[in-house]
Amino acid sequence: MKFKTILTSAVLATAIIGTSAQADITLRHALLGTVLDMSFAKKGGNTPAFKEFMKEGRNPYNTDEKAIKDGESLYMTGCSGCHGHEAEGKIGPGLADDYWTYPAIATDKGLFEVLFGGANGMMGPQYVNFNTDEMLKIMAWIRSIYTGKPKKAKWLKK
Repeated sequence: MKFKTILTSAVLATAIIGTSAQADITLRHALLGTVLDMSFAKKGGNTPAFKEFMKEGRNPYNTDEKAIKDGESLYMTGCSGCHGHEAEGKIGPGLADDYWTYPAIATDKGLFEVLFGGANGMMGPQYVNFNTDEMLKIMAWIRSIYTGKPKKAKWLKK
């Protein structure tokens, strides 16, 4: 029994290391802390921007006006029903201020983890609705409308 457990763990570790060899960050589920299984990601999101994000956990779209505009459109179709058209909060919490249910959202990595893997309540994993590149664009739009204190916005720090 122990051998089977050790062998299974070794195979899983090899699979995880093998699929994330190019990544410098490890994405974890916001609630469970387990490594996110990126094999569930919707096709089409493995763009140069996503690869850049995976190196340091910083969203390269945060200052890209076209990506921000695309992110707004994606947000309106997939997120505004719960979070409001101005991210003010409805069923789900507001996203434009600095009062976050998950403090990790102060970083791009943390926001991505919540988007991809889901969170408490009705916030299910968004990998079923958006590919990883689209998630980065949604994040960029959310960052562009931020009304909180800049010192709390870790994504603004270099």
